[in-house]
Amino acid sequence: MSGLRVHPRGRPLVGDLAVPGDKSIGHRAVLFAALAEGRSTIAGLSGGEDNRRTVEALRALGVEVSDRPGALTITGRGRAGLRAPSGTIDCGNSGTTLRLLAGLLGPCPFGARLDGDASLRGRPMGRVAAPLAAMGARITGSAGRRPGELYPPLLVGPAPARLRGIEHRPEVASAQVKSAVLLAALAATGPTRVVEPARSRDHSERMLAAMGAPITIEDDGPAGVGAIVVEPGGGEAPLRARDLAVPGDLSSAAFLLGAALLLPGSRVVVRGVVDNPTRTGVLDALAAMGAPIERINRRQVGGEPVADLVAVHTPLRGARIDGLLALRAIDELPLLAALAAHAEGETVIADAAELRVKESDRIAAMAAALAGLGVDVEERPDGLVVRGGRVRGGRVTSRGDHRVAMASAVCALAAAGETEIEDTASIATSYPGFAAALGSLGADLDEVAGAG
Repeated sequence: MSGLRVHPRGRPLVGDLAVPGDKSIGHRAVLFAALAEGRSTIAGLSGGEDNRRTVEALRALGVEVSDRPGALTITGRGRAGLRAPSGTIDCGNSGTTLRLLAGLLGPCPFGARLDGDASLRGRPMGRVAAPLAAMGARITGSAGRRPGELYPPLLVGPAPARLRGIEHRPEVASAQVKSAVLLAALAATGPTRVVEPARSRDHSERMLAAMGAPITIEDDGPAGVGAIVVEPGGGEAPLRARDLAVPGDLSSAAFLLGAALLLPGSRVVVRGVVDNPTRTGVLDALAAMGAPIERINRRQVGGEPVADLVAVHTPLRGARIDGLLALRAIDELPLLAALAAHAEGETVIADAAELRVKESDRIAAMAAALAGLGVDVEERPDGLVVRGGRVRGGRVTSRGDHRVAMASAVCALAAAGETEIEDTASIATSYPGFAAALGSLGADLDEVAGAG
């Protein structure tokens, strides 16, 4: 088990750098390219473990994937060109890989077994299985800690017949579930409409439209969220192969930007980061905490808004992060909790019960981590209350969760004493170069083999 040792020296963080490609966009780029007819080149794919799991899953399904420096080339033959895997597809720690594969494979005439590590086996899959089953897909899974819920490993297919379009109105907005339904809908008879209670990240809609899918967004409804409609017509809706560039991952960039906010004299620029409004809740939350992040050089890359982001040291204040803002910043809430430990006053994170079923129970994990650093923190069913003040440093565990590990490291940079974070190997799932990036900016931290 590996760890990180963080030495707070109070030095400013200064530098200009890039981060790995956006993980969410990367998953979709390789999956959609596999469904397309022809050859697509994908540049800027994250080097993290999660995206690698999706690529290896496609290889297991018979898709030709060629590596070259800085890019992947995928030769797609449509869904009809997929073949039954010879064994279980291992999704590792990647819930996105497993859920999107369920949508990809639901209409296929063969079966596949999707599994993952111990953490992924503890994540509920009923929300994705239910709408796919309503479309006619065969999906079975394992029992778990919640009676009646479905957990990996999942057995998907073979489809008994062509799937049918449905209207899906999820109770909780989820880009992963939405994307799985859209993938299945491309091969369904009749239209499929997805109406979310709030707008989740829209990378799938943008990319599918750019690749020629029969997808439209209806006018916004009363809640400001329009239906997403796929109408494939008489057969499988084909996608056009195209070259795709994956912009930098905002979730990864946020850790570097947040670290700069904490240390006097700091100025950090992160280049080429996705600036999609369905993803920028973390920037809005930071603005509410008194630390607006400057956007410069705004542009479009592959249909996605992109910008360079600039953070300078700024004293933080407590804020309330709930409702739609919490949804839009769901992946960055551990970081925001870590920054709140150094803010003046109280920060309330609410309406975030979804954090309970991520790679770890992130509410419990962050409450324990912050308490281990001497922070006044209160765990609630749907979030946290963090009362800012002195952070003393200490020894914490990430519970094998990459975002908890990175958030703890950022918090520790401005602590009074040294911190050791146990079980940080999971950082490689999304940001393998995290420690090196912080070090290049001036942070003092060491990777420790065998910690914990």
